[in-house]
Amino acid sequence: MSRLIHGWEVVVGLEVHAQVATKAKLFSSSPTDFGSDPNTNVSFYDAAMPGMLPVLNGEVVNQAIKTGFGINAKINRISRFDRKNYFYPDLPAGYQISQLFYPIVSDGVVEINLQDGSRKTIGVERIHIEQDAGKSIHDLSPTCSYIDLNRSGVPLMEIVSKPDMRSSYEAMQYVKKLRAILKYIGSCECNMDRGNLRVDANVSVRKPGEPFGNRVEVKNINSIRFLGQAIDYEVERQIDVIGNGGRIVQETRLFDSSFCETRSMRSKEDAADYRYFPDPDLKPVILSDERIEKLKAEMPELPDVKHERFTKEYCLPESDADVLIEEKTVANYFEKAVKASKFKPQESAKLIANWMIVELFAVLNKNGQTIEDIEFPVEHIAKLVDLILDKTISGKIAKTVFAKVIECGDSPAKIVDDLGLVQIQDESVITSAIDKVIQANASQVEQYKAGKVQLFGFFVGQVMRELHGKGNPEMINKILQKRLP
Repeated sequence: MSRLIHGWEVVVGLEVHAQVATKAKLFSSSPTDFGSDPNTNVSFYDAAMPGMLPVLNGEVVNQAIKTGFGINAKINRISRFDRKNYFYPDLPAGYQISQLFYPIVSDGVVEINLQDGSRKTIGVERIHIEQDAGKSIHDLSPTCSYIDLNRSGVPLMEIVSKPDMRSSYEAMQYVKKLRAILKYIGSCECNMDRGNLRVDANVSVRKPGEPFGNRVEVKNINSIRFLGQAIDYEVERQIDVIGNGGRIVQETRLFDSSFCETRSMRSKEDAADYRYFPDPDLKPVILSDERIEKLKAEMPELPDVKHERFTKEYCLPESDADVLIEEKTVANYFEKAVKASKFKPQESAKLIANWMIVELFAVLNKNGQTIEDIEFPVEHIAKLVDLILDKTISGKIAKTVFAKVIECGDSPAKIVDDLGLVQIQDESVITSAIDKVIQANASQVEQYKAGKVQLFGFFVGQVMRELHGKGNPEMINKILQKRLP
């Protein structure tokens, strides 16, 4: 059931523009490198010089097909390119080549997790291939704008959802899941800060059971957090407009992250305004069964399948699996660590997951790093867990060891040896420490005997202090229970 806001139902559909991970542009051999000097990755075709003809990059087609498999979609055997006509200074030809009438992929689905633990299926209407426009730069001069055509012709997949999302949370979860699928496949790098994954949000509100209201498109959102903020603001704005007797006009708006608000950009065009027609310079794309089957055989294990395997094979809780499978590199790191442990996966996997999610991720977040950046080999985290499981060190000492590994890069075993951190498991030593603590805390012993059983934790802490934090916790608890009157 949809969650209503002031009695209104939110309706959201998303258009995700994913830059295809290729070295060359869609219709030319110009490179797609990020950060190059302005107008250095531009061929005669990209600049729309007379007589230049497009040559389709076959790898873009392959990546679109794989993405279609990733969302369980229909791969269309015949697709076609169309010209979308509009004028903008950074669109040299005066039209964009896209696929309106016959897209390469249609009818897919993306499953997302909801806040209550349930799952919801979001429909994907289509994926079509298109070329990107260039970039207009307005803040380098008070009197003129500059045009950088490096992005002109860069290959994009536009992934168009159905209007199935009913909150900003669902929209954010959808983009997170779609981003994970694209990264697993390798069809897009998904760096939103570099602009190779951008989102347009179509937002409207309606009373439950009524037809869809007029939608507003919020363009070029480059962060999942900003997506949530843009939708929430737009929903409140539309409800306020209607509540004050106004009506929602179909328009395109931009999201200003500095003020967390949307601003009107232009009236929203319909398809007829673009005067689409088939591109006369490009033949239809006709896919053979052999090509489709070959690409299907190359598909990697996708997030949902990996999630199910992690919960079954490694006995991980759903919540741990959710975190670990979100990034392919994190999932791979986890599995390599499990394989590097001397213990069986069912014994080590849960502890390895805990150390990654709690300790390792805390370091990554603090330093603004990813799992690829940090110099913490999988063998280190596997050995650290092994030292805990074979009772060489306690979990508390392990945190000290972990911090030292991060600091100097030495192996956990070396640090344990160098600092003399091996856990004390000699029963006579532990018993002696317990007796000393009992003798030194006679009043607390009397209170414990009188029924103040919560003092047991106090005695454990005192014994640990006596043993400099190196006592075996299980042995301390067991012996302490026997020694206390």
